[in-house]
Amino acid sequence: MDCSFFLAKFWGWYLIIFFFILSLNPIRIKQIFNDLNDEKFLLTTSFIAIIVGLLNILFHNIWEPNWKFIITGIGWVSLFIGLSLFIFPKRTISLLTFINVKLVQFIYMMLFFVGLFLLNMAYGLVLI
Repeated sequence: MDCSFFLAKFWGWYLIIFFFILSLNPIRIKQIFNDLNDEKFLLTTSFIAIIVGLLNILFHNIWEPNWKFIITGIGWVSLFIGLSLFIFPKRTISLLTFINVKLVQFIYMMLFFVGLFLLNMAYGLVLI
């Protein structure tokens, strides 16, 4: 299986599942931001984000103007957020909290639509 299709399936399902978890149980969002104040959780989260982002970039660093760029972008965003949480934890947490409060509905819809789009590209459900 091509790496692009595998990662499109992985990120597509991940984003859809994450969308439904946050939509059906919005208390989880507040819990995540409260847990970021715990240093152990913060370090674990930043290390996981760095590892996931770095693996994604190493296996799929494609800068073509098509759907594969979304997968590369997710990897770079994950790596950037992980490094930011590790290097500048207070500033990054406050920025993420601000973005979440101001753009929460937009972020939810983007999670859903990007996930659907990636699943469509991976499984070829609808021809675009």
